[in-house]
Amino acid sequence: MDYNEIYRRKVVDIDTAIKRVLDGDGKTIVLGMAAMEPQAFLKRIHEHEFRNLRVFSCLDMIDFEVMENPKFSGHFLNESWFYSGPTRRTASSGIGTVTYIPNNLHAAGSDKLLNDKPNIYWGIASPMDKHGYLTLSLSVVYEKDMVENVKNVVLEVNPNAPRTLGDTQIHISDVDYIIEVDYPIPTIQNPQPTEEDKRIAEYIAELIKDGSTIQLGIGGIPNAVSFFLTDKHDLGIHTEMLTQGMIDLLNKGVITNRKKTLWPGKMVCTFGLGERSMYDFVDDNPGVIFLRGRYVNDPNIIAKNNKMVSINTALMVDLTGQVCSESIGKKHYSGTGGQLDTHRGATMAKDGKGIIALHSTTKNGTISKIVTFLPEGSGVTVPRQDVDWIVTEYGTVHIRGKSVKERAKMLISIAAPEFREELTKKARMYNLI
Repeated sequence: MDYNEIYRRKVVDIDTAIKRVLDGDGKTIVLGMAAMEPQAFLKRIHEHEFRNLRVFSCLDMIDFEVMENPKFSGHFLNESWFYSGPTRRTASSGIGTVTYIPNNLHAAGSDKLLNDKPNIYWGIASPMDKHGYLTLSLSVVYEKDMVENVKNVVLEVNPNAPRTLGDTQIHISDVDYIIEVDYPIPTIQNPQPTEEDKRIAEYIAELIKDGSTIQLGIGGIPNAVSFFLTDKHDLGIHTEMLTQGMIDLLNKGVITNRKKTLWPGKMVCTFGLGERSMYDFVDDNPGVIFLRGRYVNDPNIIAKNNKMVSINTALMVDLTGQVCSESIGKKHYSGTGGQLDTHRGATMAKDGKGIIALHSTTKNGTISKIVTFLPEGSGVTVPRQDVDWIVTEYGTVHIRGKSVKERAKMLISIAAPEFREELTKKARMYNLI
């Protein structure tokens, strides 16, 4: 079979593809997430006519006019599984073109297909190989499930997208339209750790034993942890997001994946976001496998890794142990993502640990992030009955199984010293201690 001929018949320009898939009222389009966001589509969609268009996205990396222009309010809605800078800013503006989809990452795609099935999938793919296969490259959180269930599949084929292994392959016969593009894949740089990040990371490193399998969330603290693991041996990776720090640890011989009880010898992830060197590393690399989010982030799957350690960050924690990582009071900030998935999976694992880390204060030390009660409107990301370890720059507490009275005292002990007296006073006022 001549796959190149099949491929050529499906190549169209961006305007033709948009016109064809948007023909009709009330279309729903799910986009590739994060680095796999289809930029050609997002940068041109506002130039076309449409009615009642909904787009489902996750961790948007670029700004696009159709979301930010008030004239599209009422005609366009971006429903996001996880806010980033562009969606956060637009949601705060009040123009009404952005809303949040509450979810646990492992069920995000399956819940959408069950209750609100999209018409179209539009994302990025790596170039086709001689067997007629492209890959979905850096994300299969929900992308592969969508490809298999929607009416139309549109791919922006980009030579800068790495060819990845695992469950990322899609055959040209399952694609409706190809747009050939050549723009850079978005990258993020590892932030330089602050002194507080370093102190927190040192505490976390003490909890990680040789032979552990680790999951690192997004942000400065998880990135800082990688700097303090260089004396560990035979660590493994089973993670939602593959990060630059993990590649650095592998290159230093710290990560070997030899002691993993699930997928030994392999780094397992469901999406990647980092520097260009990381994308080059995963390109055609059999040591890194990208598998669907409904598998990688399933707590029951995660729990099959002995000595599993999940490391995530929070915006605030209250004295009863409720963790909020996605909103600041009534203002939505990010999303649940895979935090509860990975935390639960780690605590279910043999010799596992679920770690929530946060700075003790914010706003230059003027506000405590350990609070008496979460502010009104706060989303509870990790329920207090699931919480295991909490870490700040002032120490580590293990509150799993502890009473509210014990938790309150322990959490006050790792709050910033200048807030401990007030927290104690309020805890007594509300009969917490």
